[in-house]
Amino acid sequence: GLPFGAHAVAVTSAGSKLDEYAQEHGFIARLPMWDWVGGRTSVTSTVGLLPAALQGSDIDALLAGAARMDILTRAEDVWQNPAALLAAAWFIAGEGVGKRAMVMLPYKDRLLLLSRYLQQLVMESLGKRLDRNGEQLMHGLTVYGNKGSTDQHAYVQQLLDGPDDFFVTFLQVLRGRDGDSIEVEPNVTSGDYLFGFLRGNRRALAERGRRSLTIWLQRLDARRLGALIALYERAVGLYAELINVNAYHQPGVELGKRAAAATLRLHQRVLLAAQDEAQDVAALALAAGSDDYDEVLAIALHASENDQLRCLRQPGQPPWLWRFARH
Repeated sequence: GLPFGAHAVAVTSAGSKLDEYAQEHGFIARLPMWDWVGGRTSVTSTVGLLPAALQGSDIDALLAGAARMDILTRAEDVWQNPAALLAAAWFIAGEGVGKRAMVMLPYKDRLLLLSRYLQQLVMESLGKRLDRNGEQLMHGLTVYGNKGSTDQHAYVQQLLDGPDDFFVTFLQVLRGRDGDSIEVEPNVTSGDYLFGFLRGNRRALAERGRRSLTIWLQRLDARRLGALIALYERAVGLYAELINVNAYHQPGVELGKRAAAATLRLHQRVLLAAQDEAQDVAALALAAGSDDYDEVLAIALHASENDQLRCLRQPGQPPWLWRFARH
């Protein structure tokens, strides 16, 4: 029975339906989400900072680390600019055409989701069909990975013995933990084992002529995490300059959104077509004004499993002969 608005905060664009709802229901606060900040670069905006603060993260330190990296990555000398060095390493590893995938192996459990974050940041920014001159490019930089501590075995066999179509980024956190560590063997802690796995795999890859690079963090805290996020954001922008693409738009994503909207409109027409009597897929498609039988069947099956339509079928009857009707 509590009023929801008295306990709610909205993060949204001004004038959106959520913004209107928040005003109408007296939300505690309405925090801005600017349309010029893409989702993949919104970690250091309100979109990322509010959830981080609610989890107890030191967002001031996070922003300070990101700001410090911003300064470092403005250096004109490539050798003094960590983002430029990282972008150059990607360019060289992929021979300028994205020839090799980026395998992320952070040796820290708390960085488990780093590879998923980088998948969106890198692939949405650099996966482009056209360059900025409108010339066909068909460029992409594929990213996959997981935490190296336990999941390296899912990849290392292929990385060592499979095709040479990747480069590895090892991420090493030098400070294992605060306080004492349990010794697994005399003078060898679990953190030492982790260090050994990283260095051993790095050496094994080098012996096979496989490419890798290593990023070291002194320790993992909010400040250094902010710096790491900013490093990759800047590296993506600089790499985009090297291949002459716009890193900050996503026409492929917009195409997918338009296709999804078209499916929803067809969904509405299919439900209307089944209003009066049970019809098979061909009849539903005709009534809904579509020649895409596969799409109409998928919509009808989805609707029937979610109590919007009834599915009438005989044993052994193929799906395209099943009949669908409103309840």
